[in-house]
Amino acid sequence: MTTQQEELLPATRRALLHRIAVAQTEGRTPSLVAAVVRDGRAVWHGARTSVEGHGPDENVQYRIGSITKTFTAVLVLRLRDEGVLDLGDPLEKHLPGTGAGEATIAELLAHSGGLAAESPAPWWERTPGSLRPELADVLGKQPLLHPAGRRHHYSNPGYTLLGALVEKVRGAPWEEVLRREVLEPLGLGRTTGRPLMPHAGGWAVHPWADVLMAEPAEDLGRMAPAGQLWSTTADLARFAVFLTKGDDRVLSAETVREMREPAAPTEAVDVVDGAAYGLGLQLRRWDGRLLVGHSGSLPGFLANLTISVEDDVAAVVLTNCTSGPLPAWVGADLVRIVAEAEPRIPGPWRPLPEVDTSVLELAGQWYWGTQAFALRLMSGGGVSLEPLSGYGRRSCFRANGEGTWTGLEGYYAGESLRAVRRPDGSVSHLDLGSFVFTRQPYDEGAPVPGGVDPKGWQGIG
Repeated sequence: MTTQQEELLPATRRALLHRIAVAQTEGRTPSLVAAVVRDGRAVWHGARTSVEGHGPDENVQYRIGSITKTFTAVLVLRLRDEGVLDLGDPLEKHLPGTGAGEATIAELLAHSGGLAAESPAPWWERTPGSLRPELADVLGKQPLLHPAGRRHHYSNPGYTLLGALVEKVRGAPWEEVLRREVLEPLGLGRTTGRPLMPHAGGWAVHPWADVLMAEPAEDLGRMAPAGQLWSTTADLARFAVFLTKGDDRVLSAETVREMREPAAPTEAVDVVDGAAYGLGLQLRRWDGRLLVGHSGSLPGFLANLTISVEDDVAAVVLTNCTSGPLPAWVGADLVRIVAEAEPRIPGPWRPLPEVDTSVLELAGQWYWGTQAFALRLMSGGGVSLEPLSGYGRRSCFRANGEGTWTGLEGYYAGESLRAVRRPDGSVSHLDLGSFVFTRQPYDEGAPVPGGVDPKGWQGIG
């Protein structure tokens, strides 16, 4: 009997340490800490240099900037899952009078609501939040720069609006709701709105000399839902597990999967770079892997959370300088090192504990027109449908009962698959969003749209 190796191999640990050492040295940052998650638990923590005489470990706080947005998105999706709101609702329905209410909640989550990237001057990241006590101070006189829903335009004020939405619906401050509904259930006790000792100080590093200048650590006030939080590699490692697997106390696995799906219009440069944005999560292609997570920055700090769901590996990188190393690159490399050095060992194949014979008879080959597809049974009563060769639309489907399933991904996401039976109970065909799948190409015994030529298949002499 073999089991999954729980700890990383010495060579892998050394490669991880080497990567963060190079990042800290070449990036000229006072300190850098990192963690790697595999199989639902942190398996490695690394650190370079000290934080005010304290060797940084997994419990030292760093400011995480825009990773805060992912936490805010989780709160909004909880409201949706409770039925309090719909992602297609315009903001005005729940938070009237902002001047940006035509944007939908989904568009704000995906940064496609058309809002400006920043609040009006002075620069909000280096000035007290008391300068912007009202939403009008955050949005300014012209909050919308683009038509809502037309393009992805990253917006910090957009997440301020989402935080205000949470406060309005819950009747409590954003940070209080976050602590009660997300941080405490997930055990993120070192993720806070204000720093707790031990924590790193934020520094600017002179670009042409090895000297430092302290950066201010402002309370962001109204802008808090866009970038206020402080956290640790240990807490963010646990958060990465949640974003991979879900936790029914906070959000289901299905909802966190939805967060990881592209939700914003892509531009030409995004298509080339393989970048996209989901619901509070950044997505990108890196060395052939789909990576999801979020980066963050505030004066004095840089942060990144990177997850490869397919490899079941995640990385957290935190550092205390305004500019220097690129945590997103470092995080992607940490994931790659583990995924390539110690590939994921698949779980053992096991037969299904039980099977519905009415579903089993659907397994096998089906044709959409002349293209061959295979329908396979999955655990939990779900099925998958994929082309037998070449390229084509494929998806997994969740069982609804009574011979129907709902698509979970790709072209068929949300579409209904059902088995259509004849009066005698035998299967006539599959109906997938009006597409007819038959057991034989253009089966004359099935209701093929447009009918089947009575001459049938023939050669041409």
